[in-house]
Amino acid sequence: MPVVDVYDMNNEVVSQIELDDRVFNAPVLEHLVHQVVVMQLANRRAGTACTKNRAMVSGSRKKPWRQKGTGRARAGTRQSPLWRGGGVVFGPTPRDYSIKVNKKVRRAALCSVLTQKLREGHLKVLEELELPEIRTRKMVEVVKNLGLGKSLIVLGGRNPVVELSARNIPTVQVMPVEGLNVYDILRYEDLVLVRDCIDGIYKRVGLS
Repeated sequence: MPVVDVYDMNNEVVSQIELDDRVFNAPVLEHLVHQVVVMQLANRRAGTACTKNRAMVSGSRKKPWRQKGTGRARAGTRQSPLWRGGGVVFGPTPRDYSIKVNKKVRRAALCSVLTQKLREGHLKVLEELELPEIRTRKMVEVVKNLGLGKSLIVLGGRNPVVELSARNIPTVQVMPVEGLNVYDILRYEDLVLVRDCIDGIYKRVGLS
């Protein structure tokens, strides 16, 4: 099992922790990671794009002029797609873009990206992350002390003080372990796990 250092907010090693091989030393299955990322992006689509067809356009259904004798083209309705303000042919309609992926595939993809972050040296375990008050400046100091770049910080649970302090930092995202997902791990270069979230990760992948 991989053993990693645990740091405090001053970037000093305070202890070590042993990580489970099944999560942090798993096979990196890129095709499953791709499948889950496609699912996540598809599920975020609203699917509310809509246009009016000729049946939905308001207006009189009366024939605008007689068929013959006016010198104008034949017309039977003002809702014709050929006319300005008429219906749209084959336009978008509300639809569901969501894709279903099996739970085992999602878990395997999550283990794959966690393993990859650890192997690349972009995973750091933090003993705790607590701030006395909501201050963006304090959160910036913590990020600088830890030597982080574009980073995702995962907490063991909701912490409004930390979340609000990091909200205005464009290179940092803070989330509870319940929201941890493959796409966000890949979006950020560094992954920071607060120690009490690791058990939550094990639960997410069905180990406890």
